[in-house]
Amino acid sequence: MLTTLPPTRTAALERLQAFVPKAGSAYAAKRNYDLDGHPHVSGLSPYIRHRMVTEKEVLQAVLGRYALSTAEKFVQEVYWRTYWKGWLEMRPSVWTAYRAGVQAALNRVQTEAGLRAAWEDACRGETEIDAFNHWARELVETGYLHNHARMWFASIWIFTLRLPWELGADFFLRHLIDGDPASNTLGWRWVAGLQTKGKTYLARASNIARYTEGRFNPDGELSSYANALEGVPHPDRLPAPIPESWDRSARTGLLLTEEDMSPGFIFNAGLTPVTSAAMLSTASRSPLQIGPVVENFTSAAMENCLERYSANLSESAGILPGLDEVEAWAKNAGIVQIVTPYAPVGPAAEALSDLDRRLAPKGIRLVRALRDFDAAAWPHATHGFFRFKEKIPSLVGQLKGLKAA
Repeated sequence: MLTTLPPTRTAALERLQAFVPKAGSAYAAKRNYDLDGHPHVSGLSPYIRHRMVTEKEVLQAVLGRYALSTAEKFVQEVYWRTYWKGWLEMRPSVWTAYRAGVQAALNRVQTEAGLRAAWEDACRGETEIDAFNHWARELVETGYLHNHARMWFASIWIFTLRLPWELGADFFLRHLIDGDPASNTLGWRWVAGLQTKGKTYLARASNIARYTEGRFNPDGELSSYANALEGVPHPDRLPAPIPESWDRSARTGLLLTEEDMSPGFIFNAGLTPVTSAAMLSTASRSPLQIGPVVENFTSAAMENCLERYSANLSESAGILPGLDEVEAWAKNAGIVQIVTPYAPVGPAAEALSDLDRRLAPKGIRLVRALRDFDAAAWPHATHGFFRFKEKIPSLVGQLKGLKAA
């Protein structure tokens, strides 16, 4: 299992520094192996997901040592997350439909005893499949799973255990430290054959045995076929978000969320807030209880963020427990504008939309500051990843100090 992930930027930078020498051919050769301790992957995803380190920082560190052609596999993994976010930004109703699907499945659980028992056994890691049980327990205990194990787990959940895919995605979102609405929802949809119509992912015992080096071999225990689930067509694509500007002369507060804990780009753009606060939407990931590993990591990471930027955060109100308190903070501070790092589709974005509806009648404007990295990449998430992948060299070339090799 992965060693403890300290919720600090210092730990993230140390992990990045240790991984960079392995980000080239070594990563390409071994990245699919799910071995004890996960020695062949970066383990950076919890930090990137909360932007304790940014994608740009990670790419610059890796491509400062390797040519793009050498580190291609790792660079693509970084951009997969970006692609998923951009895809969902332009089709937010897919997230809304997923949320409705979770609630519908939970309603079934309340009335179908057999489904409830099977779902509970899967979540506890008490099925007849040892590999699956190990991953379920590893996830709950550590908040992490190897990416290959996530694919196997989702496939077994859907095609062998025959459980609703939304409940599996919800299980991940409740327990993954790096649980991301876009990557998680669309990844499960891809396994189920909903994202790329008709294309499913089937977990095979031989593949599991190979890439766990014999730790697990569920021969004869897994479904031998994976028929795509039925679903509605993709919704029409909306325009990608565009940057918003703020009034630099207005009395402004800064509001942070778990989506971006590196607000330096906002300060570098000239913002000097008169007050600041943070809010966490972790508990809104699911209708069910969020795993303590996730809650503890996220809250401690935000505390670390507030400490790191304390010199920039005058009159900090700290982490506020809900929208009522955020609204009161804004009113009491006498601000007319709140700037917040852009939150992609998900619980934080939903909370910000609710906040905007509350504050607008009071004459307080909410400005979502979009990073250049996202503004450049998201509009290319129009179709499948392979079309997006063609844009990676030019996207990399736009990063300061780098050339597309």
